[in-house]
Amino acid sequence: MHSGFVSTFLTLLCLLATIVTASHNAQHNHHHPENQHQEPLTMSKSLNVLKQPLVLHSTNPMTGYLRNGYCEVPASDFGNHSIAAEVTDEFLDFSARQGNDLRPIPGMKGGCKWCLCASRWLEAFQAKDREPAGEKIVPKVWLGATNEKALGKVRLEDLKGFAVDGGGDKQ
Repeated sequence: MHSGFVSTFLTLLCLLATIVTASHNAQHNHHHPENQHQEPLTMSKSLNVLKQPLVLHSTNPMTGYLRNGYCEVPASDFGNHSIAAEVTDEFLDFSARQGNDLRPIPGMKGGCKWCLCASRWLEAFQAKDREPAGEKIVPKVWLGATNEKALGKVRLEDLKGFAVDGGGDKQ
């Protein structure tokens, strides 16, 4: 019962963060549609899990809580969208079964790079041994683009086990 409550709570938290982000973006890009596909003008001041400057994760689709391409975690991001991941179809199916269907997001499909809630990535990581798809439900991770705030929920060793990069500037 406790597990179900926690899963439901995490799902609601991620959904709330997504709604707040969408609302924020609609308000700030409504009068300036040219801003919707603009490249980030400045580097992030945040650090990644390797204590190096956070690198850009994706601008197509534009990801991040702030929709600036970086997995930044401002104080308003209660969902901790800190993990720079490449989602799989298996992860998207898993996430939908947990009540957080990401597929309605434009461009969201297997192979998409996205800043995930640390709790959702951890949930997939912990479920890999009991899910039929196994490790395919755990998104690959870019350490260089994963915000250090992910370490408040996920162990670095677990992230490294699914890392695509060594955490450097080359993506």
